[in-house]
Amino acid sequence: MNALFDVGVGAAAVGLLAGGYAYAANWPTSQIFGRTLIAGPDSTDGTHTVALTYDDGPSPRNTSALLDLLAEHRAHATFFLIGEHVRKHPELARRVVAGGHAIGNHTTMHPNLRKKSDARVREELTACQKTIEDTLGVSPVLFRPPYGARRPGVLRIARSLGLTPVMWNVTAHDWGTIGATAIQARVDKGLHANAKRCVASNVLLHDASHLDGAEPASRADTLIVTRTLLERDGLRFVTPLAWLEQSNRAL
Repeated sequence: MNALFDVGVGAAAVGLLAGGYAYAANWPTSQIFGRTLIAGPDSTDGTHTVALTYDDGPSPRNTSALLDLLAEHRAHATFFLIGEHVRKHPELARRVVAGGHAIGNHTTMHPNLRKKSDARVREELTACQKTIEDTLGVSPVLFRPPYGARRPGVLRIARSLGLTPVMWNVTAHDWGTIGATAIQARVDKGLHANAKRCVASNVLLHDASHLDGAEPASRADTLIVTRTLLERDGLRFVTPLAWLEQSNRAL
């Protein structure tokens, strides 16, 4: 009986450790493996501060329409670009910069960095950084790990390259097929929860898919949700660069 008890306790402990590791490595707001930038304090003027962030682009199917929409509403967003997509679609990437939007490093090939060696992590980040610098003439200071997956080494390497890891606190799930109504409901739930906590919202959206090839994925639902947010009263749009500046001033 004692042996069986010990086995059960051991299995439970392993399960707890595995669960804890998964939370630390993948939950967007976890700070267990190291500090990341999520959001700043909310506005004090009755509006809610929101950062619209778009991963995996640029996309020849979606990015131009998104940029037009943002320009129509004079709003700035943040684009976490995949190096290979920048290489394939340089003019689109240049439009992002010309629109005054913030640029972030989203690796070269979009691997799960938690599962990669330090050497591969550094290669993914430096190669993406070089592609963006050579193509756009700007050096990103923001970095978002694909899938949000990280470990201490990933964050350490990013910081050694002058990159601030940026996560999020609203997950839209716009990469799936749940439809614009369900995506909007998820976003609104997150905005409401953050506003109640007096914290700004950092919304994870996508203008592309990391799997984009000859037939890029549609992000029509993302565009619908983006338009709804831009047309809503009471929201103030910023980029994580504003929060990074606030954080640096506080040091």
